Amino acid sequence: MAGSGGLHCWSAPAGEGVAKGLEELVGWAAVGPMPPGVALDPRRRLHLSDVPLSDVPPWLGLDRALAGWQAHRLSGQAGLVADAGTALSLTRITAEGCFAGGRLLAGAGLQLHALAGATVALPLLQLSPQLPPQLPADGWPRSTEAAMATGVLRGLAAAIAQAAFEAEGQGPGTILWITGGDGELLAPLVEELLAASPIAVRRAPQLVLEALAALRPGPAR
Repeated sequence: MAGSGGLHCWSAPAGEGVAKGLEELVGWAAVGPMPPGVALDPRRRLHLSDVPLSDVPPWLGLDRALAGWQAHRLSGQAGLVADAGTALSLTRITAEGCFAGGRLLAGAGLQLHALAGATVALPLLQLSPQLPPQLPADGWPRSTEAAMATGVLRGLAAAIAQAAFEAEGQGPGTILWITGGDGELLAPLVEELLAASPIAVRRAPQLVLEALAALRPGPAR
């Protein structure tokens, strides 16, 4: 959501917390339908067709299109956007500003939920940038919780780094953009893996919201 007072986002069940700041709303976007009873001005809703990213298929998530467009807008170069949320989405953008495919896999929270739900003895572990896990320097923890956090986060970081290597191989000069709620947890691990490579890594936690603010359909453009 973009308002006259700045950019605002929230993580809650659909519709919760939406009412606050509606009088300042100048633009908003949603992936999927809004829940009943949530009244947002439809004239200020941004749709996939409003994002000036080339070669976008109609099934692409609006958040991925916004992040890819903003990444290219900021750099003018080929890019790979790693958006680490409920799912980890990897979205590749060409130097010409065209969507060039991507990958999707379960994010950290989903993986940890699956481990706890599908096994007998593993606990449900919650991760957040505000309460980062204590990962051992050598990468080989001795506690169950640290082993889960290390395995999931290092696995996701390795997937991001490998995708960046492949994208760079197909188009030198690729910039890796890391965004999303778990981006701050993953960024140091990815930067470690890419330290000896020519790939530039940029942390951009507000990439989607910045794009929404730039494209907002409200009258105050």
